[in-house]
Amino acid sequence: VRVSVAGQDWRGVPNLAARHRKALGARGVFIALTWLGVVLLGILLARVAREGFVWLDYDFLTNFPSRFPAKAGLKSALAGSLWLISLTAAISIPVGVSAAIYLEEFARKGRLRSFIEINIANLAGVPSIVYGILGLTLFVRGILLGRSVLAGALTMSLLILPVIIIAAREAIRAVPQSLRHGAMALGATRWQTVRAHVLPSALPGILTGVILALSRAIGETAPLIMIGALTYIAFTPEGPMDDFTALPIQIFNWASRPQQDFHGLAAAGIIVLLVVLLLMNATAVAIRHRSQRKR
Repeated sequence: VRVSVAGQDWRGVPNLAARHRKALGARGVFIALTWLGVVLLGILLARVAREGFVWLDYDFLTNFPSRFPAKAGLKSALAGSLWLISLTAAISIPVGVSAAIYLEEFARKGRLRSFIEINIANLAGVPSIVYGILGLTLFVRGILLGRSVLAGALTMSLLILPVIIIAAREAIRAVPQSLRHGAMALGATRWQTVRAHVLPSALPGILTGVILALSRAIGETAPLIMIGALTYIAFTPEGPMDDFTALPIQIFNWASRPQQDFHGLAAAGIIVLLVVLLLMNATAVAIRHRSQRKR
């Protein structure tokens, strides 16, 4: 290719047709890899549905676990997961959003802020089993909460707090500075500006981070095993200090047994866990959509 610019000849310019072919090839590779993941996920879901729908009925949701597959259910695990995720959300969302507001709106730039930011970023990549060890040492044995729902919720809150803080900070940072300046120009204080203008504008992004964090928490097993969550319970928790089990632990218990019927029960438990996760995410998406429409 020969190009003349300002009276000079420029040689060696890449062939545009070759670059276009490379772009199309890369696009084809990306599309193929995307559909490969979708197909593999579809195969897994189809297998789970084929094995699990046979066991899904009302008794499966209302019976307690049993050593007889025909009588087994996940009532205690379902109730334990609902207790666990509710307490985790009640603890982690206020703390995480408050930390993000402080770091973005009130904290001065300096060594302390940099130290906090670096540690939050590092904690987001720590394996979940480490949080389980921390929860066992701090909550179960340290402040004597035992194998309670509250101990599990506090451990899960530590697990997802970095994700919530990082996502909330990014959402708050995306709010235009002109919105803050306009509110302060009209006489609003810093907190009034954050409460009435910044937070409502950042709410969709904050909810996205909360959805991702709670989705991770509801499917975690290793921290709960470390703090001593039970694999068999014939009662539902009545309060935050009661013993509990959770859906991932019950599914793991069934999947580890050699009998094929228990594998079907595990597949049915996976379906219930997916439904709970989708309902939880749908609620958060509806709140986010409503907030976006109001703004």
